[in-house]
Amino acid sequence: MSAKESIHGSWSSGWAFMLAATGSAVGLGNIWKFPYITGQNGGAAFVMVYLLCVLLIGIPVMIAEITLGRRGRQSPMNTMYTLAIESGHSPLWKYLGFMGVFAGFIILSYYSVIAGWAVYYMILSSMSEFTGITAAGANAKFGNFTQDPVYLLFFHTIFMLMTMYVVSLGVRSGLEKATKFMMPALFVILLILDGYAMNTNSFDKGVGFLFQPDFSKLTWSVVLTAMGHAFFTLSLGMGAIMVYGSYMPKRASIAKASFVIAIADVLVALLAGIAIFPVVFANGLEPSSGPGLLFITLPLAFGHMPWGALFGTLFFILVTFAAWTSSISLLEPAVTWLVENHRFKRIKATFVAGLIIWVLGIFTVFSFNKWAFKFTLIGKTYENGFFNIFDILTANIMLPLGGMLIAIFAGWYMSQQASRDELEVKEWMYMTWRFLVRYISPFAILIVFLNVIGVIKL
Repeated sequence: MSAKESIHGSWSSGWAFMLAATGSAVGLGNIWKFPYITGQNGGAAFVMVYLLCVLLIGIPVMIAEITLGRRGRQSPMNTMYTLAIESGHSPLWKYLGFMGVFAGFIILSYYSVIAGWAVYYMILSSMSEFTGITAAGANAKFGNFTQDPVYLLFFHTIFMLMTMYVVSLGVRSGLEKATKFMMPALFVILLILDGYAMNTNSFDKGVGFLFQPDFSKLTWSVVLTAMGHAFFTLSLGMGAIMVYGSYMPKRASIAKASFVIAIADVLVALLAGIAIFPVVFANGLEPSSGPGLLFITLPLAFGHMPWGALFGTLFFILVTFAAWTSSISLLEPAVTWLVENHRFKRIKATFVAGLIIWVLGIFTVFSFNKWAFKFTLIGKTYENGFFNIFDILTANIMLPLGGMLIAIFAGWYMSQQASRDELEVKEWMYMTWRFLVRYISPFAILIVFLNVIGVIKL
């Protein structure tokens, strides 16, 4: 089946696919979330568990999702429908594809708002707004920004337009060209920031925090956090990797690409940690300061360091690029579905999907000011109403369910002949992947899912 080509086009090479899929995986989760959850969970011991989970959970599910995508060569919904029929199973599997696309839709609506913050902070840093800033000043600047819905809406709009422009140009002219530029640029900026961090008086302390494990910090809670992040950081379960896989050339190796993407994703997270922690320690700040690490702690740190305005600007350019490469992959599945099922031209499909997501993002914009409210779920109180509702619905429910069902379909419902045709690997490699995707990955994802929704507590 996969000998046919997607009607949307294809990547020019396996390397182009790997860059694009790495761009999808690398995002705010690597540069924003990974450093602060590492700080909150004891540093190096957490990193080691996280790496093990990427190997045993993330890579097998990624291989499964790419395999389904290349086999179906359509949008996630149509791919799952086609593959279910091909395998002699219920067409209702198409709703697995729908759930992934819908999750990506919701994620992009609030992701775009947060990415807009990075664009704003890039501008502030380039204007030396953080030079000599105090802790109270950094908090006030962030608070004043998030309390102003006009500013938030403006930068949300700017970022959505950036995303829609790339997607509207198509697979090779838009997605591929953008990632071929942004991903190498992202690594170059990271290395420059790491070089900057090496010149701080706390570089050894920062690197030690990342790479010298203290196993006394390990708890079941830390392990579950690492398992969850290993899954989410690879952009699994939301249709993005599946639709990117549908553009993958037949001659390219799925297994090799999955390992390269996972390694690059982990490398970005570690390089980001190497860049961030020495700067944080050099200024006597806390690495476990939570989500505020990116928009309060780091601006404060850069504001008190030599060349801080320059390197702060580079840092927020890095964050913007990472968010941009992920956002185009979140919009793409919905666009492909509109093109296939409603015969829209790509430009019209991009405008319609992007406009709906932009409108949905208004709920997140107002979550930090006019519509802010608290709610309690499973004994935990959340602020910023709709923003956290969207995040919990997708990250805690839809994505793990989607990833688990992808693993189950690929391992139990897809014929061995079909998966062998796509993977084309040695027998021991195929059987290892099949064992992991049938038993280990679904069970691990299920445990994480049951924990985050409060059914079990470990």
